[in-house]
Amino acid sequence: MGMSGGAHSGAGGKRRHRRKAVMAEINVTPMVDVMLVLLIIFMVSAPLLTVGVPIDLPQTQAASLEQADKEPLAISVNTEGKVFLQNSEIQIDELVPKLKAIAEARGTNGDERIYVRGDKTVNYGTVMRVMGRLSAAGFRKVALVTEVEQGS
Repeated sequence: MGMSGGAHSGAGGKRRHRRKAVMAEINVTPMVDVMLVLLIIFMVSAPLLTVGVPIDLPQTQAASLEQADKEPLAISVNTEGKVFLQNSEIQIDELVPKLKAIAEARGTNGDERIYVRGDKTVNYGTVMRVMGRLSAAGFRKVALVTEVEQGS
């Protein structure tokens, strides 16, 4: 019994197993799934991270640095030409002294923002007279208030 010619011997025994070609494409679906899950996690957790550190600050008598708590000064001119400071009617001759007193009490010294509102049917000259007096008194931050135009 010497050598038996099995399947593994001889020329016929050398089989070449062909391997499948390497696939160069990446399956993107799992990566997109992971990215979407991470996106949702970060969207939910981001607002929780911005809460800040809770601390109990000391209280002082110092004035606030911001003027956000102050009500802006508004001057209104109605259809009859009457002038209003905030919600109370005022004579046009009393306007500048009262505004100066308010600015002095607030400590702004003429650097106060003043909003001028005029009815669209009011005389243009009346509104300009109010603005002229404000400008002559040294108030430089005067703004005209309008409504946003609806659809054209």
